[in-house]
Amino acid sequence: MQKVCIFTGARPNFVKVAPIIRSIEKTEGITYQLVYAGREDDPTLEDSLFDDLQMPSPDVFLGVDCENLNELTGRVMSEFELYLEQHETDTVIVVDDLASTMAAAIVTKKRGLRLAHLVAGTRSFDIRMPKEINRLVIDGLSDLLFTAGVSSNSIATREGAEMHKIYMVGNILMDSLRYNHDRWQRPACLEGIEDGKYLVFTINRKALLADKENLKKMLDAITEEAGDIPVIAPLRPSVTTHLSPLTTHLLTVASLPYLEFGYLTSHAMGIITDSGNVAEEATFHHIPCITLNSYTEHIETVKQGTNELVGEDAGKLRDALRRMVAGEWKTGSLPDRWDGRSAERIVQILLA
Repeated sequence: MQKVCIFTGARPNFVKVAPIIRSIEKTEGITYQLVYAGREDDPTLEDSLFDDLQMPSPDVFLGVDCENLNELTGRVMSEFELYLEQHETDTVIVVDDLASTMAAAIVTKKRGLRLAHLVAGTRSFDIRMPKEINRLVIDGLSDLLFTAGVSSNSIATREGAEMHKIYMVGNILMDSLRYNHDRWQRPACLEGIEDGKYLVFTINRKALLADKENLKKMLDAITEEAGDIPVIAPLRPSVTTHLSPLTTHLLTVASLPYLEFGYLTSHAMGIITDSGNVAEEATFHHIPCITLNSYTEHIETVKQGTNELVGEDAGKLRDALRRMVAGEWKTGSLPDRWDGRSAERIVQILLA
């Protein structure tokens, strides 16, 4: 029996591991435990999250909660070591590029266990970013590199990963999107607004929020080019407070549950975001998407999908929005293996 630990460090990780859990539960010869680095009462894990994703809540909460990344890394290493001492484990799956993810990866390899990295081979090529360091460490330690696309495969190969370690399983986010396609729930914030007649705006990057002068220019570009088109912005309270003095034209709402946010983005005229995950979802739904960044971890969303990068340039944002509102956006297609079967591939590889 293959015993797997699925390690998660933050809310977005659950969207990516839910399909793997469903696939494991349907497969003989493999069992799992779900471990979360944070607290059981973590406010980012809304009560509906696990019901929405149709997955169980974590079996184990490590209870680590701190802002300093170095302190967090040390505490997760200590708590996860205790977990592995008490639970027989053959393979640990870690997700994405958080400090907690790197901590779990280091402990896994120090104990001589097999390490699998979900969404491997993603790079910004900016070593000043803490997450870039995390990615390099995790990929360097991993025995199995589960990549989302050809570009990620190429990066892993170029950095010296052995070919037998690299598996292009596809984008695991697509598994969740396909599974939940008929389960989306129309949010209350759309009352009186027609599907396809609104824009969605999300923002979270600290660098964008810190430059208030430039942020004001970008917000002005959004509201001016949108005109009478509603711009719905599901935001965390701290971000709403940050934006309030800069604009009054956004329809700001509290962060939405997973199924409601899925409906909101999949029925929009277009999306403006700084989130790579949201841009990937837009490509899946064939929704025009503007990303407020100069790079993306999944270049397929730009080369093949509906995504366009404008950096932090208000002028480029304005030009892109003008084309989006006018219906002059490029037509996208789904990249290879973004077919909703990534979890099945992953489980079969774990059992091989």
